[in-house]
Amino acid sequence: MFADYSSTELLSIFAMQGFAGLSLFSVFVLMAMGLAIIFGQMGVINMAHGEFMILGAYTTYLTSQFFQTYMPGFFAGYFFVAMVLAFLISGALGAFVEWAMVRHLYRRPLDTLLATWGLSLIMQQAYRSIFGAREVGVNLPDWMMGAFQVTDLVELPVNGLFVMIIALSIALAVYLLMFRSGWGRKVRAVVQNRPMAEAVGINTAGVDRATFALGCGIAGVAGSAFTMIGSTGPSSGQAYIVDTFLVVVFGGAQSLIGTIVSAFSISQAQSTMEFFLSGSMAKVLTLLTVVIILMLRPEGLMALKIRR
Repeated sequence: MFADYSSTELLSIFAMQGFAGLSLFSVFVLMAMGLAIIFGQMGVINMAHGEFMILGAYTTYLTSQFFQTYMPGFFAGYFFVAMVLAFLISGALGAFVEWAMVRHLYRRPLDTLLATWGLSLIMQQAYRSIFGAREVGVNLPDWMMGAFQVTDLVELPVNGLFVMIIALSIALAVYLLMFRSGWGRKVRAVVQNRPMAEAVGINTAGVDRATFALGCGIAGVAGSAFTMIGSTGPSSGQAYIVDTFLVVVFGGAQSLIGTIVSAFSISQAQSTMEFFLSGSMAKVLTLLTVVIILMLRPEGLMALKIRR
């Protein structure tokens, strides 16, 4: 596999594919953070998480169309507006779903899985009815086009670097929210001992709703990032939901750092192996490696230690 390349060419290929995997890493880490918050903090398996991502992607598409048509002079900054709208719309829908459905299914993981899977099918059909079955794409502003020339063979795309900065910034914001704020202490108290949290006056139902809304809102931002690397269709989210669960379980369901490390490792492995192998074989080898590691370390890379 490597025999046909010189050492210089191999280094350039690894660097090129590593940079190419940054956009995939950004989508993975945003999707996985949202899912880790919901699954790790609440124990809810949200099979509709990919559809919340696509809601954010369609919101970004509609925002770009609106700016192109009615506010072309401000088109260069539409993406920032789209991210905020994607977060708010996806988060609001997440809060409604938690109130209308999920709160009735706590401590019933199989029922929650089936209910959210049904929700994902409903959302896919809604997207198909509203936007059509064909995929749509966004037009990027001029400042997001092009790439930085790192070497003669390696280029760093501007949009990929921008999305990665956004992903890491949101990861930092989530860390500060979860571990350096009063609300984060309430969330961790509910996770560790729900009856005791209720006894000291914490509104656990409100914490659950806000947590679910936050996870869905971050998935919406992941949808905005997704528009940078691919076109958006009604079922595009299903292509990422398995990888996202893989990232969360591999990193440790309640570990933010583990989620980031896992997302980076899996995205870089897939991006590099896809150059030398087919895309399906790259996924198979990545999955096989993760399964072997989880057999040796079932709690994940960086599981959170909680005193029981």
